[in-house]
Amino acid sequence: MVHAIQSKRESAHKGQRFLLLFVFLLATLVLFPYAEASHVGGYAFRVIGSIAIVVSVYAANVRRSMLIFAIVLAIPALLERIMLREISESSFSIFNIVLALGFEVMIVVVILRHVFAAERPTSETIFGALCTYLLMGFSFASIYGLVAAFQPNAFYLDPHMNLHSVPDRFDFIYYSFGTMTSLGATGITPVSSQARSFSIFEAILGVLYLAVLITGLIGAYRPRTQADRS
Repeated sequence: MVHAIQSKRESAHKGQRFLLLFVFLLATLVLFPYAEASHVGGYAFRVIGSIAIVVSVYAANVRRSMLIFAIVLAIPALLERIMLREISESSFSIFNIVLALGFEVMIVVVILRHVFAAERPTSETIFGALCTYLLMGFSFASIYGLVAAFQPNAFYLDPHMNLHSVPDRFDFIYYSFGTMTSLGATGITPVSSQARSFSIFEAILGVLYLAVLITGLIGAYRPRTQADRS
């Protein structure tokens, strides 16, 4: 009897891991503008961002054989959240962005496998798909940062709409989600062909993802009845 109660509690916690990750990812987006505005905002962002990375590994439920690999890739992402390094042409900065991007892509792939493996869409499945959508936005922000590291003039920031001339991490996150949602990122313009190519790809991917996967999951979603829970 005790074992059955414990297993139900564990399944309940596991059943909300994507919801937990979704909350922390949203909190990261909300706190990002205040990371450099004040010490309190910067501290809160570092804490929430670091927790979001740890929760990503937990929510993805990575297999033991891949757990060490996931932890190794998560370290650069943690450093990026804690130290808030500016994007530069240095080898360390590029290497850090590549490893962080590898971590984000791995988490996206693992969560998508969980989403597609579900026999019937549930609320947790939908939250998993939404987490993937947000993580895709962060992943493309890393890609744009990588492009800017190799091509410093790949993006143009309008001086009338920006307080700085060199794009930072938040600029790329703003541009990434603006591109993915087809709303556009006012004040930031891709200049190089590589930056424009990735922008087009993200815009198409974002529209297709919302139109096909999210809409399909919500359309097939049926709330769990009391009989299903028992």
